[in-house]
Amino acid sequence: MNNPQEDVSTLPNSKYGPLYCQRWEPKGVKRAVVLLVHGMGEHCQRYQVLADTLADKGIAVCAFDLPGHGQSPGTPGYVEHFSDHVDAVLEYRHQLSSYCDDVPVFLLGHSMGGLISTLVLLRAQDQFNGCILSGSAIMSPLQPGAMQMCIIRLLSFLAPKSGVLQLDAAGVSRDPAVVQDYTNDPLVHHGKASARLVKELFDAMQTAQNEAGTISIPMLIMHGGADSMAAAQGSKLLHDRISSNDKTLIIYDDLFHEIFNEPEGPDIHAAVADWINAHVQ
Repeated sequence: MNNPQEDVSTLPNSKYGPLYCQRWEPKGVKRAVVLLVHGMGEHCQRYQVLADTLADKGIAVCAFDLPGHGQSPGTPGYVEHFSDHVDAVLEYRHQLSSYCDDVPVFLLGHSMGGLISTLVLLRAQDQFNGCILSGSAIMSPLQPGAMQMCIIRLLSFLAPKSGVLQLDAAGVSRDPAVVQDYTNDPLVHHGKASARLVKELFDAMQTAQNEAGTISIPMLIMHGGADSMAAAQGSKLLHDRISSNDKTLIIYDDLFHEIFNEPEGPDIHAAVADWINAHVQ
């Protein structure tokens, strides 16, 4: 395994403070850079195996813990505005400008990180040479009904940090060891997502669905067919609506939410590396 080079920097919003950043360097020539955006409640260190695989293929991986996640400051399960996450990704992309030099830069987002990545593309797709999405939260079977959503919207203003949505760890992977590691990880937030985050999350999903047609860069969209957290239908919808000429959708039948951490993970890691290298000029 590679030892990641750690770097703590101040990302854009001073109300959160310095966000924890981590980088995996290739052993040889750097052919490309991946900016990785993790999912809700987790942190970037959970992508160690994927990052090692990419680094072995000459692809550097740069990641950070979102506000309120992992080792970054903020309230777990809460964000004031979903755009704070988008701003953080774009600021990190700016900070990486000199590191990236003239090599291609790819965005990779998982789950909520996939939704964040989609919104990043809506704002600044010219900053990336392509994007990979895993289990992207474009739609979710966990979406509350209309009446419940009205209550959550009210709570998001009256009691924004009140917990309203709990993720089921069993839906992470079919591998019991992965679920156990996730459950025991002290850097994972195991409490409920706040009313404000849930309201912002589902509003962001609607924005992604409505504006997907403006995305035109190369896209690799992957999803587990048995995902109980983010609906595979959302990835299908995104694939259909983006205007990219170069787009690939892969639905892995029977796989759960974290396809990178499923028993088939090594093959999926290799597929990501192959797709990136195929798009490096």
